[in-house]
Amino acid sequence: MDQFIVSARKYRPALFDSVVGQSHITTTLKNAIKSSHLAQAFLFCGPRGVGKTTCARILAKTINCLSLTHDGEACGTCTSCVSYQNSSSFNIYELDAASNNSVDNMRELVEQVRIPPQANKYKVYIIDEVHMLSTAAFNAFLKTLEEPPSYAIFILATTEKHKIIPTILSRCQIFDFNRIHLKDIATHLASIAVKENIKADDEALRLIAEKADGGLRDALSMFDLISTFSPDRSISYASTIENLHILDYDYYFKVVEFLFQESAGELLVLLDEILKKGFDGHNFIVGLADHLRNLLICKEEVTIKLLEVSEVVKTKYLNQARNTDYELILTWLNLANQADIQYKTSKHQRLTVELALMKMSRVKQAFQFSQEPGDWLAEGNVAYAAQFRKTEAKPIAASETLEKPVQEAKLEVPNSAIKPFQIGKVLKIKGLTSQLMKPAIDQGETEAIELFQPLEFDRAWQELIADCRKKNMGSVAALLANIPKSFTNNVINLGIAGSFEENEIQTNRTDFTQYLRQKMANSAISISTYTRETEVETAPVTNQQKLTFLIEQNPAVLELIKKLDGQVY
Repeated sequence: MDQFIVSARKYRPALFDSVVGQSHITTTLKNAIKSSHLAQAFLFCGPRGVGKTTCARILAKTINCLSLTHDGEACGTCTSCVSYQNSSSFNIYELDAASNNSVDNMRELVEQVRIPPQANKYKVYIIDEVHMLSTAAFNAFLKTLEEPPSYAIFILATTEKHKIIPTILSRCQIFDFNRIHLKDIATHLASIAVKENIKADDEALRLIAEKADGGLRDALSMFDLISTFSPDRSISYASTIENLHILDYDYYFKVVEFLFQESAGELLVLLDEILKKGFDGHNFIVGLADHLRNLLICKEEVTIKLLEVSEVVKTKYLNQARNTDYELILTWLNLANQADIQYKTSKHQRLTVELALMKMSRVKQAFQFSQEPGDWLAEGNVAYAAQFRKTEAKPIAASETLEKPVQEAKLEVPNSAIKPFQIGKVLKIKGLTSQLMKPAIDQGETEAIELFQPLEFDRAWQELIADCRKKNMGSVAALLANIPKSFTNNVINLGIAGSFEENEIQTNRTDFTQYLRQKMANSAISISTYTRETEVETAPVTNQQKLTFLIEQNPAVLELIKKLDGQVY
């Protein structure tokens, strides 16, 4: 049986042009080689599996190549290239700093540097995981790194640049490797699948690339694992999600459908099915947040290009986003993000996810309740509404209410009517009064009722503040006690003065609204915010300012100045 070689080794790039996703680095290195502007020391830093050691080896082989190509690549056929490819080169040394991190190891390296190369132009030292060197070893290596012989070049590689002392960093030419883009990884895997005669689904390769999180070596390891799972060495979407333990897209599409239908029971049953399959609740809520984020991206033509999925899944996202309001998705995403933050600190983690889903299933209903009274006509709930005008309101017939457009029956509120504790009036006709309007009026009469009762609201607001204190939300209670309030119809307008107040109100808006609706028996109440102007009073500083302030406070001071002939200082 032939010895199996993993894809990460078998398809390791041998030329700069074959390196995946690091063109900004490979182009710079090729130009430096062609122009003979090589630094004495290089530092390659970045995440694991992105090509740091590979680029270091290619650079070491290329600078010693005896017949470079016109574009700065190694020929691969000269004696220097062949000896390196056969691991028999005496001028290229690789050192693992994780196991050679002492002062003695660095002293041995310094002694080797003093010996010039026997055949080639340069002696190249590749030191991997250089951040593992001790401080003493760094200091022992520092002088040689700063002033090496003309034939010595050092290439350092690390995943943790912040652990390297500044004196080393200042003597190196630093190259930051990026995480490889999902599309580049998927394309590279597809090319390997063709070379290995492996039938691979595009969506499966995209999932592998996504799971690799920007690391090509991890992607190649998963590629080998899944290709051996099937007897015919094929890579299907089903085998990929099974081996990588990934939750299928369809689950998240079902979650959003149930949210739109306000089916809290279906959501809990679906969550139970997901958990029974071995998926973690935290991973589920994070995946749901990603799904909602993708829906938001699909709402704008400009941002659709940020969606990194296959064309089939992209069509599903576009269709679902088209049928869902932007504000609804944003509110769901906010609740999912809160659950993500609270999950690790919760003692009942499953309940945290379930509570988030139940809240999300009621968001659509809360949005409907926050509509203007005139919008209820579209539901057939309100048969009659009067405008806020001084003229006497005229009754509207029931047939007229159902036939006329909603816009004609909406309340028209002039700007002057927006004042604290503004009372609106709604007229009632026998048999047609909405059940959402409380309190009811004696049938057969046309009277005015108050949408907002100031005393009732004050009592409910104080109870809300007390409830916040009971829940150890002291800062929120203090904010509610001092925030300016005004009313427009059934909307409570809260004046905020900064980002902190805005965040507190937005975070608890749904809970506050539900609490006030219950206390005031008014299901139409909603909360809105506006930015209020704040005035900063400056205290008098100079003597003249102090004198002016005293005169404004007590005009008798001016008479005293006159009696003293202006001698006030």
